[in-house]
Amino acid sequence: MKKVLLKTVVAASVALSVLPSTSLFASNPVTEAASMSTVSQYAGADTIEGYVQFLSNKYGIVFEAKPTKGDFIKAVAKVLPVNVESDDPVFTDIDSSDPLYPSAAKLYKASIITTNTVHGDAKLTPLAALYIAVKAAGIQELSYTYPSAKVEASLKKLGFSPSRIQGKAGSEIAAAVDTGLLPSSLYKETVTAKQVSSEYAAALLGQVLELNGNYKHSIGKTSDADIYSKLSDAYNTSDLIAAPDLRAIVNEALENNEITGYNLKDTRFNSNFIDSLKLTYGHDDVKHAKQLIGLLRSEGIQADIQLEPKTSAFIYLKEWGEPKETDNYKVEQIANGNYIAYAKEYDLELEFNNIDDKNRFNNIVLAYAKKNSDEQKDLLYGSWWQPLYYSSTALSNYEVIVNNKIAKGNYYAQSFTLEENAKKVSDSLKKRAPGADISSYKLWVDVPFYNYLQGGYE
Repeated sequence: MKKVLLKTVVAASVALSVLPSTSLFASNPVTEAASMSTVSQYAGADTIEGYVQFLSNKYGIVFEAKPTKGDFIKAVAKVLPVNVESDDPVFTDIDSSDPLYPSAAKLYKASIITTNTVHGDAKLTPLAALYIAVKAAGIQELSYTYPSAKVEASLKKLGFSPSRIQGKAGSEIAAAVDTGLLPSSLYKETVTAKQVSSEYAAALLGQVLELNGNYKHSIGKTSDADIYSKLSDAYNTSDLIAAPDLRAIVNEALENNEITGYNLKDTRFNSNFIDSLKLTYGHDDVKHAKQLIGLLRSEGIQADIQLEPKTSAFIYLKEWGEPKETDNYKVEQIANGNYIAYAKEYDLELEFNNIDDKNRFNNIVLAYAKKNSDEQKDLLYGSWWQPLYYSSTALSNYEVIVNNKIAKGNYYAQSFTLEENAKKVSDSLKKRAPGADISSYKLWVDVPFYNYLQGGYE
């Protein structure tokens, strides 16, 4: 019974489905990692490289060496996090047939462009970029609270004479300095350049994303001195995810043996990491996560980390005895006398610095966090027989499975299957929730977990 119970708990952790079918699902389009740019002339080179890479991978934005004002307007409109509605604006220098018009109109409606002229073909000067970025980042009201002495002090930090920029324009530039919207590594270019570089435009747009909460979400890096306390805080402040409307749908499928388990997650914790550099590692014990981070540090691997809370649901059989509930483990009895159990877990999202480190992760886990016998020692605390980690982009020495996902509001449920089993699961969910957001897409998963989906135990 010990092995049966262990196997079922693992099933909860990975939320698998094992229904037979012969249909296949195509993968989602995969975006490969962009090459890292060399921008060594900047003090914050790593950060700017990160923005360049993120904009390319997530939005397809790659600035030319000398961007125009129109290039920047298009890019800002593409990442703008708000939807705006009003009558179409009328510009004096472009009409609705101009390719720039939709982007310019969006920024005009959002009060980011405040005049009826666009000058899209003009050189993008540092100040023109900053005036747009301040409003796109949502700090213009802050800037207008600045008294003249405060504006003067901030402009001096930048290297501008207060007489050069006056009125609201001066206040906006001052606020850009104080908030970090304008990184200090860009001060010199701001003062001296007649047209910004591609790196300047990317850095400024990256800061707009940061201030709007649309850049990466992480609790820190493996190398951070306080990463372990941040990890503990993130885990300890998370709770079982309820999502009753969504849970009712997947519980029906669970009770009818159409799936054998599922995970509940909340999109508000999504890392927004670059897919080609990201791996997702699932577990239920935070001590294991701390040791995993320590292991990566000892192996010289640097990665950004996000902890995404997860609740796993599975069938608890009545013959196993009366279940014992805790704050992190609840049960709900169903018609046949069995229970649906809900267990608190987490996914660690890891974004590596490079593809080589992402590829190294597999061998490290197999050596130090994969249980192969009951007597095995010298493993991380709480190592599983079938560790679960996967990528949404192709990796060698991994196997392909399918994630069947149903979303409702901020929450989604997911259940992993072999490719040949996916269509029945997807059809079942669509039948039970015809209006829901349901998708199925490929994942590349570690071999032990793939073997488990095939019915293997060890």
